Amino acid sequence: MTREPNEVTGAVTWGLLAAWAAHDTEEVVMVPRWVRTQVPELRKRFPRMPETVWRRLESVDGREFTTAVGAMAVVLAAACADGHRTGGRSAVYQTALNAFGVHGLVHLAQAAAIRGYTPGSATTPLVVLPFTLWARGRLRRSGALRPTRARQLAEGLAFAAAATVVTHTVAQGVLRRR
Repeated sequence: MTREPNEVTGAVTWGLLAAWAAHDTEEVVMVPRWVRTQVPELRKRFPRMPETVWRRLESVDGREFTTAVGAMAVVLAAACADGHRTGGRSAVYQTALNAFGVHGLVHLAQAAAIRGYTPGSATTPLVVLPFTLWARGRLRRSGALRPTRARQLAEGLAFAAAATVVTHTVAQGVLRRR
């Protein structure tokens, strides 16, 4: 099999998993301490935020978060494998790539809203957004990138939200069994 100049390589498909791992390492390291130190202050600054939001945020301990990140690695690895198998054409892979980029924008919006650091906001401009733009560019040049409209960005956001809910649910179940 000869390689075409614009062929999508493993750096594009599996690179998503590597970029995600770098980003989520920041989150795993920073979330527990950040929640302990920042949530009490944020409660004062944002008194209209529903109490259920604060309770849910405070209830996520380091073990649950780390387990959920491990479960998310499985989800992302499956999407990357499908992307690699299809030369980047997989709808699942492209949705996961869009989800990664939109997830990064959410981190920046969170940091802007609180006017400070939030876990994930440091690696977003250094890893998340550059990788997403680079990978999308490679997919576009190869002819593999599906047209991106508002709907695809909404699908990416929904994918990220659903994967987060599912992986935290899995993490809670795993930890309850132990």
